[in-house]
This record gives sequence, C-alpha cells and structure tokens, in this order.
Amino acid sequence: MTGSGNSSDHQDITPEIEVRGLTMAFSGRVVMHDLNFAVDQREIFIVMGGSGSGKSTLLRHLIGLQEPASGEIMYRGVDFIRADDETRETMIRRFGVLYQSGALWSSMTLAENVGLPLAEFTDLSPSEIREVACLKLALVGLTGFEDHYPNEISGGMQKRAGVARAIALDPGILFFDEPSAGLDPVTSRMLDDLILELRAGLGTTVVVITHDLDSIFTIGDDCIFLDAETHTIGARGNPHELLAHTSNPRLRRFLTRGGRDATGGGRQ
Repeated sequence: MTGSGNSSDHQDITPEIEVRGLTMAFSGRVVMHDLNFAVDQREIFIVMGGSGSGKSTLLRHLIGLQEPASGEIMYRGVDFIRADDETRETMIRRFGVLYQSGALWSSMTLAENVGLPLAEFTDLSPSEIREVACLKLALVGLTGFEDHYPNEISGGMQKRAGVARAIALDPGILFFDEPSAGLDPVTSRMLDDLILELRAGLGTTVVVITHDLDSIFTIGDDCIFLDAETHTIGARGNPHELLAHTSNPRLRRFLTRGGRDATGGGRQ
C-alpha cells in the first residue's frame, strides 16, 4: 500500500519542489533534457530508471552539488539556482540527505556522527547535541547504539544511522540516494517502513532515487521515469497506475522485472 501524501490535505498548495526545463550535461554531452515535474509537500516522490539514466545526477542538481546547463529548480516558489548565497544556504539547511554508502565517519560513534550537523549549524552545547543525537537515533530504532562505531553494526543499521543524521536539523525535505542498495529484502522493507513513518510523524517531503521495484510500489505516491534512450522523462504518475496503463515499452520492461503483474504485487 502506498502512503497518503495528498496535497489536498495542505493549506499551502505551492509545490515543495518544481523543476522547469532542466537540462543536465557534462562536457557538452546531454545526460537529460527538458525535465519538468513538481513534488507536492509531504509527498514521497520517486525518481526511477535503470543504471546510467541520470538518477543520481538529478539528485546532485537538486541539492546544489552540480549546476544545470539550463532550466530552473524552485523550492516553495523560490529560484534555487539564481538565489543569492545567503538565501541558497538557508534553502540547503532545509535538506537532509542520505547517500548510498551512508557516509558515516568510521572514527566517530553514531551519536557523534549524528551530532555533526548540530555542532556545525546550531549553538547547542555538547550535552544538548548529545541529547538531540540520541533522540534522532531513537526515532530510527537505534536506542542503545549511541556509542557504537559504524563498523560495529550491520549495513542496515548504518543506513538508519545515516537517516538519523539526515534528520538531525529537522529538514523539510529528505533526499535518499538508492537507500536499499546493498541491503537484503527484509532490511530494505524495514527502511521503507521507516521512510513512511518519518513522513507521517515529521511531515517531511521525501525524494527517493531508486531502481528497487519493491520500494517504488511500497512507498511511492508519485514518480518519474528517466528514460535513458530518449534522455528525458518517459512517464510520470503513481507507480501502480503507470504499471496498469503505460504504453511505454521501456517503462513496462522496467516495472515488470521479476514477473510483477499489473497489480504491482511484489514483496509481502
């Protein structure tokens, strides 16, 4: 069952994110062109596509690590690309990012890892930072592991610790880059459940970059399919509806890997 991120529940109907005519290119080679989509507030939005389709490249553009060749990225109606440095920094402060690897510092405990953004961006005392870090770790089910180092816990727990760090500053938007990469199906499902809980409990907008079908159908409210052949968006909509109605042969092949039928049935 998908989450309920309906924008009709919100008083402010301005999209959380709006991408207009975005073209991404490297050394003159166009990766994706003319990308147009909007992400509603409190929505779980999936960016899907095969390997090399430009999913992670789009993420880097959305969080400001790469500049587009052309186009606009708007956050709540404010132009992210053309904003002055102060405005852009304020916007970036609303982002929480979980990278594929988790990107935890191996020489620091989980509590210290989660406390890093708090130390950098707040005036909290060390004891207050520790308190908040422990709270965030509790939210992702890691109570009792505050003083463990990353190499002392499983890959799934490392991903959850990465989520705790991503929510340390109470972001308005969470970005997940291939969150299920390297995880077994049971652990992946637990991470999906955590994403749904964070959206429900914190009211956070979530953007997930993934090619994992079970996650796509379990948590996605809306999605775009990056078509590596046409170098643009091949389809957009709820993943269950796309599977039932798409006429795009590449999207159908993507969504029916593993014999999935038109109901979207997969991981139980």
